Formats: sequence, C-alpha cells, structure tokens
Amino acid sequence: MPKHSRDSSPAVDGVDHKSSPSGLRSVNSTGSPIVSLGVSKPLRPPRPSRPPPPTPRRPTSSPASSSNGSAPADGSDGQSGSDTPVRTPASGPSSTPDSSPSAGSDRNSTPASSSGATATRQPTITPVVTPRVPAVNAGPLPPGWEQRVDQNGRVYFVDHVEKRTTWERPEPLPPGWERRVDQMGRVYFVDHITRTTTWQRPTMETVRNYEQWQHQRSQLQGAMQQFNQRFIFGETLNALYLYMTYICLLLNEKPLPEGWEMRFTVDGIPYFVDHNRRTTTYIDPRTGKSSLENGPQITYVRDFKAKVQYFRFWCQQLSLPQHIKITVSRKTLFEDSFQQIMSFNAQDLRRRLWIIFPGEEGLDYGGVAREWFFLLSHEVLNPMYCLFEYAGKDNYCLQINPASYINPDHLKYFKFIGRFIAMALFHGKFIDTGFSLPFYKRILNKPLALKDLESIDPEFYNSLIWIKDNDIEECGLEMFFSVDKEILGEITTHELKPGGGDIQVTEENKEEYIRLVAEWRLSRGVEEQTQAFFEGFNEVLPQQYLQYFDAKELEVMLCGMQEIDLADWQRNTIYRHYARSSKQIIWFWQFIKEMDNEKRMRLLQFVTGTCRLPVGGFADLMGSNGPQKFCIEKVGKENWLPRSHTCFNRLDLPPYKSYEQLKEKLMFAIEETEGFGQE
Repeated sequence: MPKHSRDSSPAVDGVDHKSSPSGLRSVNSTGSPIVSLGVSKPLRPPRPSRPPPPTPRRPTSSPASSSNGSAPADGSDGQSGSDTPVRTPASGPSSTPDSSPSAGSDRNSTPASSSGATATRQPTITPVVTPRVPAVNAGPLPPGWEQRVDQNGRVYFVDHVEKRTTWERPEPLPPGWERRVDQMGRVYFVDHITRTTTWQRPTMETVRNYEQWQHQRSQLQGAMQQFNQRFIFGETLNALYLYMTYICLLLNEKPLPEGWEMRFTVDGIPYFVDHNRRTTTYIDPRTGKSSLENGPQITYVRDFKAKVQYFRFWCQQLSLPQHIKITVSRKTLFEDSFQQIMSFNAQDLRRRLWIIFPGEEGLDYGGVAREWFFLLSHEVLNPMYCLFEYAGKDNYCLQINPASYINPDHLKYFKFIGRFIAMALFHGKFIDTGFSLPFYKRILNKPLALKDLESIDPEFYNSLIWIKDNDIEECGLEMFFSVDKEILGEITTHELKPGGGDIQVTEENKEEYIRLVAEWRLSRGVEEQTQAFFEGFNEVLPQQYLQYFDAKELEVMLCGMQEIDLADWQRNTIYRHYARSSKQIIWFWQFIKEMDNEKRMRLLQFVTGTCRLPVGGFADLMGSNGPQKFCIEKVGKENWLPRSHTCFNRLDLPPYKSYEQLKEKLMFAIEETEGFGQE
C-alpha cells in the first residue's frame, strides 16, 4: 500500500546528511583550497596578464558547522569560503549542494603544486558546465545559513546552528541585534538597544510585539502618574472628592473577594470588575457603597488574542535551548510516552521536542510533534483506561473518574497527564478531546459555582434549582445531608457534613444543602487524583501564567476551533506552480465543499498533523519556522498519490486530468495512509 511522504525536505548537516565521496578538499603550497577528484587531469596555467588570486584565510570553524566539513564556515550563500572555484567531476554535479561551483567562472584557478616539486609545464582543466543555483534574493544570508538546491531543482535553506531546513529564506536579525557564541559553543543573541541577551533567535514580529507591550506599559504608568499628580495639584472640589474617595479605598483593609479587581477610569474614578460574571460596577463589594451615585455600567472588553500573544511571550522566556528526543512506538504509544516523559526532569520538557517513531523516516520540525500530541491525547483520555469518564450520558467532555483507584499506579499516571497537558499548552499544540468546563476552572484555580453544574449534568442542576425556588416542606420532601454514590456497581452513602445522615433538610438550611451537594457533585472523591494532576502540571507550566484566561478561552487554546470555516481556509491558502484559476485548484475546493466537517478535519490532519486550528484560524497556522499558511504545490505526475509535509503545512497535489481522479486520489490518501516516508 503506498504511503504518503511527510517532512521530506532535505536533511540537515549533522542529522541525516551524507557528504559526497567526491570533492575532497586539500590545500596547496599557497594555502588555497583545491579539489581532488580522484582523476588526474591537467591544469591550465594562469594568464600572464592576470596574477594568481590572493590566498584567502581559511575561516575558523564555528560550532554550528563543525559537524560536517561540507558546510560553509562563514555562513555564506552556498559559497566555498575561497576565491578559487570548487570544481565538480565531469560526470555531473555532486550529490552534495556545496560541491556545485561558486559564483566565479572556471578561469583564474590557482595552480596546485605536487609534493613541493616544480613542474616545467602546467596542465589545463577542461571546463565543466554545472546548473546554476536559481537566485532567490540578492541579499546575504544570516551567519550559519546556507542556500541549497534539492534533486527537483527547488531552493531551500539550511540552518547549521539549529540543524534544520526551511523553504523560506531566513530574515536577517532585527536592527541592534547581534549573534554570538559562548565558550561552550552555544549560540545566543545580544540586543544592544536594551542591553539584554536571549537564547531565542529574535524576529521582527517578536521585537514588534515586545515594543507594543512596552508601549502599553509606559502608557499605563503615565496614566497612573497623571492620576497621582491630579491628587497633589488639584484645586477643585472634584479633585478633593476623588482624593478622599481614594484614601477611603486605601484605608479599607478588607481584601477584595476572589475574582474581583479594582480599576480607575480616565477621570480617576474607581470602579470594580467581577471576572466571575464579567460585569463592572461602581459599588465596592466590600462596603456596598458606590463611588458614583447611580453610576452606569461599563462595557467589559477583553482582548483574547493579545492575551495569547502575551502568554506565548512568557513561554519563550521560560523555554530552554537545545532539544530533547522522545522515541515512541505507535503500537505502545501510551506506555512508551509515560516512561519517556516521566524519566525527564520537568524543566527539560520546556526544550524543543524531537519526536521519533521507529521505522518511519522523517525529521521532526513540528509536524511529528503535533501528531504525537494528537494521538497520545486520544489514548490517555480514553475512558476505557478508567482514568477519565464522560461528564454525562449525552456530554462527551471528560472529567476525572473517581474509580481510577482500581489501577494501583493511577496517581503516577495523573501526574504524567498533568505534565502532558502543560506541555501541550507550553508548546502551542492541540489535543484530541476536551475536558468539562469545571475542570478547566480548576486548572485556572478559579472557584466553582452552582451554575457550573449545568454544563455537565443539566438534570441534577435543574433539580437543585427547583429545591431552591420551592418550599420543600409544603411538598413533603424528606431529604438529609447525605447522598448516594455508585462506584463500580457498588452503592455507598456519603455524608455532606459530619452527622449529615441524621440532619434533615429544611427551608432554613436548604441553601447550605444546595451548596454542599453541588460541591460534592463537582468533586466527588477525586481530590487525590486532582492533586497529582496539578503536581505534574505546575512542574512544567505554573498555573499563574494562565490567570488572565477564563475556562472557555483555555479550552480554545488547548483544543483549537472545532468547526472549519471554508472561506477562511480559501482566503489563507497559498499556491506554488498553481494559480487560483487552475482547474486542479477549482476541483480541490469543489471537493472540500462537498465534504462534511469530519472529513475536512481528516484532510487538515493529513496535511498539518492535527485536525485542530489555532485561535486565529487558518491565518495563524504554524510551521517549523513560525507562521506557515496552508500551501498547495504542483508536484508529481497524474498517477501519483498526494503527499503531505506536516512541518510546512504543504500538500503536494499532482496535476490530475479529471475531478473524479482528484477526488479518488485524495480520499485514498487521507483514509488509507499513515506515518512518514521519504521522497
């Protein structure tokens, strides 16, 4: 059965690159590098009118290029580091990209001396015509980068520092930044403007985001300074009133209730924000007094995308250099991942992940990791393992199973799952299924309320509301402060408070009963499991970094968007060797329109490695080097199957002759293939 290829971009030096046996370098008596081709060919002497070129200094090998001698030490655009052209055998260009000739011609080569003997007649060289590397950009590449061409004539770029490849030409460092190497050979970057250093390679986007954050911070500080100056220099009664109000607030020693925050308007008037209900008011919840009589409600607005960018910024600050390798088998994915993740120090899980499936050839530049998160989440959250259960009969959101204790190691597994979920948030990956809304509130360390019951058990919630709104004594209901629970077919009685089995519920104490029974239904004996989960979670990602999100926002961050917007997909798709008007592209979108949402997600998983979308939809799709839009490229013949490159979100679509053929090949590719191969 044919397999599609993922991440088949050419390998990087030091990873899977094999240098050609031809093109071995040596140095002549002048210090210029020459090429030994294994065949004795005559060399033509230099013209009398032109002296030999000056002997260049051999560049010092950097740690990034020392892993392979064929990598350019100066990080140039595929140049050899010498003025003497590098020559190839007459049979054709070498298999290694850096054995192709440099920009110079075949003239003016430095003659070689043989063992110090003086030759009376210099031989000549037969010119060899080699294919030119297509020019992508006239600008120089950043240090440590190299431009190459694969066997299909496509230009790609090699980063010898981080040992990765990309189709996109790398951008130079932002102004004011410098790349340096420490004594241990580790690459870091210096910002001469702010006089700071970082392990992460800066881009124009990250610098711009940081500048915006600084600008907003300075604006806030300026507003607070202006606010304070108003109290000091104000001469009107209004200023005096605001000053007295502010002093009264400071003298109020009671802290604000959980979920509340005090803010100030542009006029310096204090108001209070209830993050639990998403409302604002001028009434102080501690005193019940209003800072403005009959003050209007202020619209509560929160920029989710800005909060996500702020969270990603802190994840970059917490990340560590280098990467860790996680080798797992598809057949024993759960157990292998458990052993691997728990064997690492929790801090190491913040490094870049390098996922390896034995027997599958491919480099993980993000696509393999996305699939690993997706597949492993499907395994660990499967209710068949008895670690989690569905929240209700018709609610397929997950919550911790109180009967998980049948597995003697269940607490270790919950700690592992806590690490895994934190890794997904930290590295920006999505999982297959989601948790119940109260569970997300527990992750955010927010208090649970009676209203949260409605999302997991509407019938139980409605029964409590009925008890709250009706007189239970008139109805003749006989209830006690105890509930019955069933675990593994065994029914036991749980007292909501000490001696609750003998305390009857009345009109006077029914509010306490509703509160206690709601707390029991939302937790019901999973305290140990929850504690183990958060122990593993906080080791990787402390919960305070999520404090600005609510439960629904956290669900979107972890699970992505469910429905696929076809218009957004088309709008954020790019094409290579195709046009929007090409008949194959028209057929492709016609086929997508005929699909249901489930098949669209499977196609999306085939190309990107996951069926989930980021917060911003297709516009925010990420590749191995950052933002990477969905791409359709014309590759292959009409009898070929489509191929996918999950690290670059690219679909190789052959030029099929009919709509039926395109539909058949695409369906076969997304339904019958799995794993990674090599072109």
